[in-house]
Amino acid sequence: MKVAFYAPLKAPDHPVASGDREIARALMQALSTAGHEVTLASRLRSFDAHGDAMRQARLAQVGQRVGRRLVAKYAGAVNGPDVWFTYHLHHKAPDFPGPLVTRALGIPYIVAEASIAPRRREGPWAAGHAHACTAIRDADTVIFVNPADIREVRKARGEHAPFAMLAPFIDVSRFAIERPPRSTIAGAPIRLITVAMMREGVKLASYRLLADALGRLRDLRFALTIVGDGPARASVESAFARLADRVTFAGVRSKDDVAALLQRHDVFVWPAIGEAIGIAFLEAQACALPVIGGAAPGVAGVVAAGRTGLLVPPGDSGAFAGALRRMIVDGPLRERMSADAFAHVRAHHDLPAAARRLDAILREVVARHRTEHAAAALPW
Repeated sequence: MKVAFYAPLKAPDHPVASGDREIARALMQALSTAGHEVTLASRLRSFDAHGDAMRQARLAQVGQRVGRRLVAKYAGAVNGPDVWFTYHLHHKAPDFPGPLVTRALGIPYIVAEASIAPRRREGPWAAGHAHACTAIRDADTVIFVNPADIREVRKARGEHAPFAMLAPFIDVSRFAIERPPRSTIAGAPIRLITVAMMREGVKLASYRLLADALGRLRDLRFALTIVGDGPARASVESAFARLADRVTFAGVRSKDDVAALLQRHDVFVWPAIGEAIGIAFLEAQACALPVIGGAAPGVAGVVAAGRTGLLVPPGDSGAFAGALRRMIVDGPLRERMSADAFAHVRAHHDLPAAARRLDAILREVVARHRTEHAAAALPW
């Protein structure tokens, strides 16, 4: 099938790295792996970070123009798209062209990772909320990646509206080929690592909680490597100032460098406050690292709690410190979780499995769409 792919929050070839960009890229790769011909329909970024009503109105106008141009382009093509696939649709980043194009061409409209925040129905994002809800209701199916989205989206679409589940995934082949050995030098510090951008808001809150939790464990031998950078770097460095002798700032690294760094460490740690989907946790487990994180729904969906890592209530510094202490002092626990993490990601969150799942979803949606449209065309 020919798939027109669109990510209104951030295009997969956007120059600024983020988890959202990586998931968009992974979805395109999985669709291609399944044998579909995937093209990026538009790079229009409909993101409004600050609740600016005028910006939302302008974006809606631009989105409609982009949609009309795409309709003209596809209608005149010998082989236009068989399906439109939008990734990550919500009130801050509505999909303006997708519904317009799919109605005009009579093709299925699929949305992956749609979310609805009822409190945004009124206020500065009211227009974006309305556009997002309309698109979500119009979708032929919604694919849930983050379990936290299910309740509100299904409420808006109706209990009988089609939906599908897709486990978060990565291309494991880009990480460890086989489980790497861990250092067993007696008395050596336990090597902790985290990988996250440095931004204000929940990212900075997570860094501050991690610094506070580690500050309670100065009686233990550990060293922390932080991979990432961003506008909140100074605030992050300030949070770790009293642990400066134990912390290394590695900056932004390539995917290959991140994989190599993960393989040289013992435990991945990240409080994950407000984390939607824990891709970094998948990457760490693919490198056979046990993990410690906050039990946000998206993280709980990729970590087998108690088997591949330890999860604690999000935002609880004391509980996070307790989990850190347990993992640092218990070598057999780390070794057992290392092996289980390695096996877990390969069995449940690898690219080939995601490709098969997406292929099945697309084929089911297209078949149902054709049946429904054929029935609607009958003369009764």
